Amino acid sequence: MTEDKLMLTNQDWKKRLTPEQYRVCFQKGTEPAFTGKYTDYKHSGEYVCVCCGQQLFDSTAKFDSGSGWPSFWKPVLDKALRENRDTSHGMLRVEVVCSNCNAHLGHVFEDGPQPTGLRYCINSVCLEFKGDDSGNS
Repeated sequence: MTEDKLMLTNQDWKKRLTPEQYRVCFQKGTEPAFTGKYTDYKHSGEYVCVCCGQQLFDSTAKFDSGSGWPSFWKPVLDKALRENRDTSHGMLRVEVVCSNCNAHLGHVFEDGPQPTGLRYCINSVCLEFKGDDSGNS
């Protein structure tokens, strides 16, 4: 986990990221359900923020929620994420952002498995995987 927050201008983020990564991470977009590369990914390792590289989730906390997005029941460290109230689209949700660079990652819901009961529903485009590539995808 990095200690220095990564804050770039919108122009710098646009140069660093793909248009889809920028749209989701900094315009609070979402990728269509069941289209993300990590939705059914089953390799061992860690998921980091595509923008700044901060470790966010371990593969041991990933589960199949059936939602169409990669889902995790806990972050690697609580301080890796920040939560914000989200009232967009006529709904009340809790947005999850990277605590290091403020990239929008997805949302957290209270319908996940124990022991936390949480489901962090994260866009694949916001993640980069680091680890074992010998699992089943």
